[in-house]
Amino acid sequence: MRVTLDFAAVLSQWPLLVKGAVWTLALTAISAVLGVAIGVACAWARTHGAPWLRAIVAAYVELVRNTPFIVQLFFVFFGLPALGLKLSPEAASVIAMVVNLGAYATEIVRAGVAATPRGQLEAAASLALAPRQIFLRVVLPPALRKVWPALVSQVVIVMLGSAVCGQISTEELSYAANLIQSRNFRSFEAFIVATALYLALAVLTRQLLQWLGPRFLFGR
Repeated sequence: MRVTLDFAAVLSQWPLLVKGAVWTLALTAISAVLGVAIGVACAWARTHGAPWLRAIVAAYVELVRNTPFIVQLFFVFFGLPALGLKLSPEAASVIAMVVNLGAYATEIVRAGVAATPRGQLEAAASLALAPRQIFLRVVLPPALRKVWPALVSQVVIVMLGSAVCGQISTEELSYAANLIQSRNFRSFEAFIVATALYLALAVLTRQLLQWLGPRFLFGR
C-alpha cells in the first residue's frame, strides 16, 4: 500500500498554525511570570512563614504535584462554574498553568534557598538588614542562579503541557492542528507539523529564558 503525504494541505492553513503558536507562547509567557512569582512567594513562606502558612503552602504543593494537569484544568474550567465563577477557555488555561507551575517552582526555588550558606545569612544580619531585604537581596539572587536551569526546564514542560488546553477549546497549537486535520483529514501531516513547531518553540523558549535570567533576575 502506497502512502502519499501532502504537507501542502496542512501548510496552506498557516494562519491557523501561526495563531496557535502565538497563543501557546502567550499562555507560556503569562504562566511563567506569574508561576515563578508564586513559586518565590511560596518558597519564602515554606522557609520563613508561620507554621499555619507553611502547612497551607505544603498542602497546595502536594495537591498540585500529585494530580494530573488535565484534571486541574478541567476542575478550573468545569468545576469553578458550579461555584458561580465562569471562565473563558483562555482564562481557565492561564489559571491552571499558573497554579501548576507555581507548585513546581516552589520546590525548585526552595531547594536553591536551602543551599544558601549560613555565613552569608549571618553577614547580612550583621548589617542590620530586615528579613525581607535579606531574602530579596542576599538569598534570592544566588538561589535563582543555582536553580535557573531547573526552572527553565519546568517552564518548557508547562508550555508543552498546554497542548491539553485544546480540550477546552483554547485556540493553542494542538487545537489548531486538530482543527486542520478535521478539515482535510491529513492527521499525520498535521501533527507532524505541530510536533516540529512544538520542538522549535521549546528550543527557542529555553534559549530565551537562559539569556534573560542572568541579565535581569540574578546578574551575571
